[in-house]
Amino acid sequence: MILKKIGLSLVLGFSFLLNAQPSTEVYVFDLSIEGNNVLLSNPKNISNNDGYDNQPSFLNDTAILFASTRSDQTDIRLFDIEAGSISSWITDTPTGSEYSPLKIPNKNAVSAIRLDLDGLQRLYEYDIRNGNSKPILKDLKVGYHVWYSDHILVSTVLIENRMDLVVSNLKDKTNYTIQKNVGRSLSKIPNSDLISFVSKTGKAWQIKSLNPITRTVENIANTFQKSEDICWLNDGSILTGYDKSILRIHPKSDAQWEPIQIFKEQEINNITRIAVSENSKRLAFVAEESPAKIVQKQLDAYNARDIDAFMATYTNSVTVVNFPDKELFKGQEKMRESYAAYFESTPDLNCKIVNRIVIGNKVIDEEYITANGINFSAVAIYEVENGKISKVTFIQ
Repeated sequence: MILKKIGLSLVLGFSFLLNAQPSTEVYVFDLSIEGNNVLLSNPKNISNNDGYDNQPSFLNDTAILFASTRSDQTDIRLFDIEAGSISSWITDTPTGSEYSPLKIPNKNAVSAIRLDLDGLQRLYEYDIRNGNSKPILKDLKVGYHVWYSDHILVSTVLIENRMDLVVSNLKDKTNYTIQKNVGRSLSKIPNSDLISFVSKTGKAWQIKSLNPITRTVENIANTFQKSEDICWLNDGSILTGYDKSILRIHPKSDAQWEPIQIFKEQEINNITRIAVSENSKRLAFVAEESPAKIVQKQLDAYNARDIDAFMATYTNSVTVVNFPDKELFKGQEKMRESYAAYFESTPDLNCKIVNRIVIGNKVIDEEYITANGINFSAVAIYEVENGKISKVTFIQ
């Protein structure tokens, strides 16, 4: 929304920190393979939650685990696909939030990353029946993980500004670093004794295999456009998400990635965190909400004069300009200062959308604005990246 400077002075020196995650949803599809074709059908939004929903993994062929936000914290949610689409909560930790849940082999328990309010980040085990927890790795700051067996764990460990690949043996309490600078995607490769990971050491990111016992590493394929989230089908092919597409490659026979599904739906954007059931009959992925929905959230917050909700829709490095390129604000700090004062001094503030056009990640709004008894029209062009508004261009 345009900020009309009607006697508004800027107050400098106000600082703030915004760590809100972009709003995302978890989708699940039935998956079938017919010859060389992979077909997706029967889509479900299984999170359907205003906030952060992410990191799906299959507890079994009919139930999915994922991280979901409720009451300003992130807990582990269990969704049963076949039991009438019933969901329940596994964790409820007032002192922290949980992320990246996985079924622990041979146990009625899941593992998840806990980020405590004091900043401590560790891997914990949670009993599925009652949510009771205990730490698994006390000395490692685990980012992501995968179970090779019930006592051998492969994880990415946060070291300085990167993640390193570490194999941990829980029986003899040893940790061995395999490679530095890896991605978040870790998967068991079907019909093998191998784990896949993404190496980020070169210009092109590479999918590689690891035998955690022998520590042997081999190249498999390059990622698609540095899209690091992958999963494996039982036929040996790999799926990844990019923008509004699902792509596939069979490393043994394909020279390049090929799209198997391009989504035209407005609500599916920037597909990440992809997972497949063990029987390869269901696929889950995470998608960001539509740019139009994000822009509408900031409109609603603008009309409510809710500065926190308003700023939560913007990136930290947001740029606001008057057409063609006259910069008004750069960064959240200056933008928040101006809009906070504007909201406080303008009790009749209101914006109505006369017309809206959505083109890719851009939302073009024709606006009719009331402020301090004055009515005026404007056009605002919003550019959305990673679930946040990164740039606004006003045309008056």
